[in-house]
Amino acid sequence: MGWAIALHGGAGDIPKDMPPELREPREASLRYCLQTAVDALKAQKSPLDVVEIVVRELENNLYFNAGRGSVLTSNGTVEMEACIMDGNTKNCGAVSGLTTVVNAISLARLVMEKTPHIYLAFEGAEAFAREQGVETTDSSHFITPRNIERLKQAKEANKVQVDYNTRPIPKDDKTPAPSGDSQLGTVGCVAVDSFGHLAAATSTGGLVNKMVGRIGDTPVIGAGTYANKLCAVSATGQGEAIIRATVARDVAALMEYKGLSLKEAADYVIEQSAPKGTTGLIAVSATGEVTMPFNTTGMFRACATEDGHTELAIW
Repeated sequence: MGWAIALHGGAGDIPKDMPPELREPREASLRYCLQTAVDALKAQKSPLDVVEIVVRELENNLYFNAGRGSVLTSNGTVEMEACIMDGNTKNCGAVSGLTTVVNAISLARLVMEKTPHIYLAFEGAEAFAREQGVETTDSSHFITPRNIERLKQAKEANKVQVDYNTRPIPKDDKTPAPSGDSQLGTVGCVAVDSFGHLAAATSTGGLVNKMVGRIGDTPVIGAGTYANKLCAVSATGQGEAIIRATVARDVAALMEYKGLSLKEAADYVIEQSAPKGTTGLIAVSATGEVTMPFNTTGMFRACATEDGHTELAIW
């Protein structure tokens, strides 16, 4: 048994010719966050603290679809969502529809720790944020030139746009819009300490040109985020597909009820349950195993374990 950490910056149809100016900042951020997490675990920080710290860092990075880099709704606004869960107690908190909160993941943790509820959304969540004194800012802070351009492209093509589509969408492109989520820059982190305590956290801005009020898999316990005493899971990809397949909970259920290893359970969910081209996940077990499977073209991901294994990859 030993500590382990994994994090992701989204799965999807990531082009292998992605320009270096888009790829390298993401890789650098994952590398920095991985080292931050390793240092925190070595300093005996709790897994819950570690996953919150990492996801906050990723939310503050313009190159991921969460927090500062959140994509825009069809109205040109942001609606951010996040979820955090403690495996030892199964305590959890989730938020949706945030427009001014700088770090959605920290508000999700406050929902878990300061209310009798699990999930707050929209005006209620914003009011709770003000009540708790968390950092907020004008919503214009989240509306970046890059995401304004991406929304313009998506509207011209009358479709939602995947996060890692780095090419303009042709105006005469008649392919149907993806039926569901394209939250391919979603961020997440899972961690286990040397005592086998687990935690998971996920945060996203949703998908480009999504309907106002749409909620994806990220804040849905058992879909995009889940942790218990066996494992911690954070999923990424097409939200509606992940919700239908109860991706995160199914990994835990296969371990609990079928006796599968973490890798066997995660591989089954990715290869047999989630439709091809829709899903990626990161997971750690109470015994320090780590796995990061996906059935998309790629997934920005990184991991480290106490025995010295480290990995940072996309494809």
